[in-house]
Amino acid sequence: MSDVVLRTERLHLSRGTRPILTGVTLDVARGELVALMGPSGSGKTTILRAVAGLERFDTGTIVVDGVPLAGGAPIPAPTLRQLRRKVGMVFQFHCLFEHLSALSNVCLAPVHAHGVAPAAAATRGRELLAAFGVEHRADAYPRQLSGGEAQRVAIARALAVDPPVLLMDEPTASLDPERREELGELLQGLLRQQRTLVVSTHDEEFAREFATRIVRLKDGVVV
Repeated sequence: MSDVVLRTERLHLSRGTRPILTGVTLDVARGELVALMGPSGSGKTTILRAVAGLERFDTGTIVVDGVPLAGGAPIPAPTLRQLRRKVGMVFQFHCLFEHLSALSNVCLAPVHAHGVAPAAAATRGRELLAAFGVEHRADAYPRQLSGGEAQRVAIARALAVDPPVLLMDEPTASLDPERREELGELLQGLLRQQRTLVVSTHDEEFAREFATRIVRLKDGVVV
């Protein structure tokens, strides 16, 4: 079986008349942490959103752990359900639901999107929060969490359905040096579980220390 868990081929995506991606081809193997780097507007976040099924692309293909996405058409509902089991995404500003506790945020997708029993989802949720050192914040609301705590809850939420691929958008943007180091060590632990991580970042030092590979983008293409 191929070790490639994520493949994009000749991705093109425009917004109006403005090209954002202009032929991105990229293979990511299981157990890699690939850092996408490049100037603002180079397409880093757009690639993540396309892979996660959050943004339609014009032409090209994406395959995530055997689930294919084609350019130019909406993703069929059955394919989208498959994709949601393959990919978790951690947004730059975490995007936790403010009216839900940390644990409820983690349990939301398993219960409402995948039909997991609430008790089973809560057990899994508490295990994830414990794994990331925030089990004592299970009943806290997002506004009561520090930036580092909110990020760990967001990672737990992204992993709640055990996807093989985790996408992260600018994960170190609001972290101090100590928290950056803690995040890097946490991500290394996920790699040891053979997860695949794709991270968009401007943080050269973080990428050099923790990524297995750096992919540089400019003007919507890998350079």
